[in-house]
Amino acid sequence: MNYKIALIRGDGIGPEVVNEAVGVLDTVAEKYGHTIEYVDVLLGGCATDAVGKSYPDGTAEKCRACDAVLLGAVGGPKWGSDKPAEQRPETALLAIRKDLGLYANLRPAVLRPALADACPLKKETAEGGIDLMMVRELTGGIYFGQRERYNTEDRGVECADRMAYSEKEIKRIGRRAFELARLRRKKVSSVDKANVLETSRLWRSVMHRLAQEYPDVQYEDVLVDNCAMQIVRDPGQFDVLVTENMFGDILSDEASMVTGSIGLLPSASIGDSAPGLYEPIHGSAPDIAGQDKANPTATILSVAMMFRYSFQRPEEADAIERAVDEVLAEGWRTADIAKPGERVIGTREMGEKIRERLKSKG
Repeated sequence: MNYKIALIRGDGIGPEVVNEAVGVLDTVAEKYGHTIEYVDVLLGGCATDAVGKSYPDGTAEKCRACDAVLLGAVGGPKWGSDKPAEQRPETALLAIRKDLGLYANLRPAVLRPALADACPLKKETAEGGIDLMMVRELTGGIYFGQRERYNTEDRGVECADRMAYSEKEIKRIGRRAFELARLRRKKVSSVDKANVLETSRLWRSVMHRLAQEYPDVQYEDVLVDNCAMQIVRDPGQFDVLVTENMFGDILSDEASMVTGSIGLLPSASIGDSAPGLYEPIHGSAPDIAGQDKANPTATILSVAMMFRYSFQRPEEADAIERAVDEVLAEGWRTADIAKPGERVIGTREMGEKIRERLKSKG
């Protein structure tokens, strides 16, 4: 197979972790007989430095011409909230997601077997295993709603952010969740705040109608505050969690931390036809950029998701995930996941170890 992949190397540690992921891509291509072409795309703070705005003209078109997009990380205090919107990396992220129609954000939270003792939850909870998939609606809700700032006579400045959802938006993300559940343990937990919010009441009614189309999938409603509590009490009860944009943003970060390290977790942002965008959930970590300290594992596991969801090549995805688990089982650790006394290796060496395991299999 021939694949064309857009590389958004980004800011901070982004270029370092993308380099190691590209090495894994090349190893998989050689092993399975694929050909991969790479296209570098500028986005984020580095784009602001280069051309004056974080989302250069033509960025979406370059990405649409590819089969998938791999993103390292963007952002940093250099391009903070005091900058104009067009210079902030976060503005570019929202824009690329919307322009590519990437309405579904998939964030698996998996406790890797070799790191069970890194889980901050009770030992018996960790031993029960954690393997949930957060499905977050990505292009609607309060992050994309109308914003207002105005003066009042008696309250000073007042602001408002509009949160809106349509039946169409809810139905397409809900269907994505049910289809994923059919490939997993066949359970969907829909998270809302239907006891308070009108958007959540619509969300719940649409999800109930969808559930009737999937009688083989167990379905439940979960209020968002209860869900936050249950993730730290018993995350093993969940299979697929589906929710709106802001709730998903918060809950997926919470779920990531119960697995022990944010440096191990990948994500995928996908739509119906556009190329999927794959990235680690960690940030750009400018404090360790260029020091060979970053953990490339999350970006490498994002490549596994790319093979699974964009290329429909589960064998390659499984091989990458096995290689990561085997390297961790052998005791290799980057600084973010090392316990006191354990030997620490750098970004490049961790990438090399994973590539070696890939080469040695079959």
